[in-house]
Amino acid sequence: MGIRSCQQSSPRARRRPGRCRRRCRKAPVRRMWRFHVAWTYRPSIAADSLNSHANPMKAALAAGRVQIGTWINLARNPAILTLLKSAGLDYARVDMEHASPSIETVADMAVLGRALAFPIIVRPPAGNREWITRLLDVGVQGLHIPQVDTPEIAREVVNASRYAPEGLRGMSGIGPHTDFGPPDFAALNAAVHLTVMFESAEAFRHIDGILATPGIDAVTLGPSDLAQELGVMGTPRQARVIDEHRDRLIDSARRHGKQVAMLVQTLEEAERWIVAGVQIIAYASDVAILHRGFAAASARLKPGG
Repeated sequence: MGIRSCQQSSPRARRRPGRCRRRCRKAPVRRMWRFHVAWTYRPSIAADSLNSHANPMKAALAAGRVQIGTWINLARNPAILTLLKSAGLDYARVDMEHASPSIETVADMAVLGRALAFPIIVRPPAGNREWITRLLDVGVQGLHIPQVDTPEIAREVVNASRYAPEGLRGMSGIGPHTDFGPPDFAALNAAVHLTVMFESAEAFRHIDGILATPGIDAVTLGPSDLAQELGVMGTPRQARVIDEHRDRLIDSARRHGKQVAMLVQTLEEAERWIVAGVQIIAYASDVAILHRGFAAASARLKPGG
């Protein structure tokens, strides 16, 4: 019953219009208030569930699932992550050491990756406190640190990557790294996945000391830089020597309870190292896969190809 019909149909209402108007307007206001409370309550639940800081890659590895990803060297549009997830991959590695994405591009990828539950692992130009802090604060949860040659360097990397008491990561307010909610420092520490890279003979001399460092999750090997330093680059011995170092890395990682990430260029390599116990595969790159595909098409379709 509307206010006008109430006033017209009731003699009492005609005698006391003010009272009727107050009565008739109260019920809609109460209903609107109840609706408003119910509507605003649901987003708060969603915000709480979003603000979990969880890293899906760490959860998958803990469950024993091998993680398959690729390198992003060329693509700059964050939507590449949607494509890679649609293709069935588990994560992507973004290279800032030998490629040119900006911190803004990486930040956009990190936020989208968190929304997609498709994490990115970023290799910064250097494993110093400045780069580690910036990447983590824009929402990156996985780091791939190059040139970790000594236990001292490994400890510095861990200190920069985790809040006290596990490290000395620089404090920041709410932001992408907290999903714009209140920080849970223990959960933020647990979400970081830290990979260190062996690229020198010195690193292998310190292999046990580096892998004994608390806070390191995984280890990998840079085959080209290592081959160059060992003097076998481009020689018939290169493949055998690098594989020997890979086997050594896997054995040591198993003793210290660390995961192994292997950088491979072929599916056959990936299958071989998965059988050997590798938990994380970085297969080729956007550049390599695009080039192979278009080169094969060109060779087949061109006259005389």
